[in-house]
Amino acid sequence: MEQNKYSLVIVGFGGMGSYHVQLIEPCEGLAVTGVYDAVNYRMELGAAKGFKTYDSLEAVLSDETVDVVLIATPNDVHKDIAIRALTAGKHVICEKPVTINSADLRDILEVAKETNRIFMVHQNRRWDEDFLIIQDLIDKKKIGEVFHLESRVQGANGIPGDWRQLKTYGGGMLLDWGVHLLDQLLLLTGSKIDSVTAELSTILGTEVDDGFTSFIRFKDGLTAVIEVGTTNFIKLPRWYVKGTEGTAIIRDWDLSGEIVVNNPDVAKVEPKPIQAGQGLTKTMAPPSEESTLRLPIEKVQSTKQSFYDNFVSVIEGKSEPLIKNEEVHRVLRLIETIFEAAEKRVILKDLEL
Repeated sequence: MEQNKYSLVIVGFGGMGSYHVQLIEPCEGLAVTGVYDAVNYRMELGAAKGFKTYDSLEAVLSDETVDVVLIATPNDVHKDIAIRALTAGKHVICEKPVTINSADLRDILEVAKETNRIFMVHQNRRWDEDFLIIQDLIDKKKIGEVFHLESRVQGANGIPGDWRQLKTYGGGMLLDWGVHLLDQLLLLTGSKIDSVTAELSTILGTEVDDGFTSFIRFKDGLTAVIEVGTTNFIKLPRWYVKGTEGTAIIRDWDLSGEIVVNNPDVAKVEPKPIQAGQGLTKTMAPPSEESTLRLPIEKVQSTKQSFYDNFVSVIEGKSEPLIKNEEVHRVLRLIETIFEAAEKRVILKDLEL
């Protein structure tokens, strides 16, 4: 281990586990020193990168030089590994969804408290540029008071052909992608949730959902549509946001889109009727060019610490965690509520969320 760096071992060296290596590299306080995976060829990949390889989880946990365990395994074993690592005196970073249900996360947090170790969940999409743009737009009221938003990720490749198709491993798109979109949503308002309704998609015939749509109403009046699809050959926008003074759209990960707002220097002009099919309409006519302003989507210069720098600061008592475990727990409870609403085909109200 490099001097003044915490030694970190990755448990689960698949796609996301190996991706963590390059994400951690810029962090001055962490050094990836080893890997453990139940699949031999992944251990060989780790060895080829110069990391120490362990022949068992027990070997990782008994190594006194290891300060941090990063869990990047299938979802169903997160709880067991996390509790064992915390009990062994290690700090823990866990991939999302942290657990398959909210009760399991509570059990982990109890152990973290008892052992006085840091446990944080890698909700990495809080740093996504598209989300930071929307967060800034809402905070600065660039389109007035936001009263409705739609957040989607869609593709046409189905569920990856591995454990994500299996219920016992915590597969399905609500847990896989919903955990990100719902986490982002809850950061965009300080309001409690008023009601939830949802539909799960099972078009592909797997034992888990291949997508979902949820309509969420907050007590402050904000409404949101959250949607994930894996059977969409034509995608809807990544973000569509309506405010009292305008509308914003981000179409895709490339941040293409625009903001259209009222022009404060021009009085509202009565729209002219347009031909709409076999009729005329003023209601659906576009606003006049002079009465609106079209603004580009601009990146936000974020000064927020990286996840890993923040993790080190939290260990050293210098910072509060940017990803609070209570926030993660709330997301899991919302996921459970969406599953329940979809199963019962009802609108769930009077929620303690």
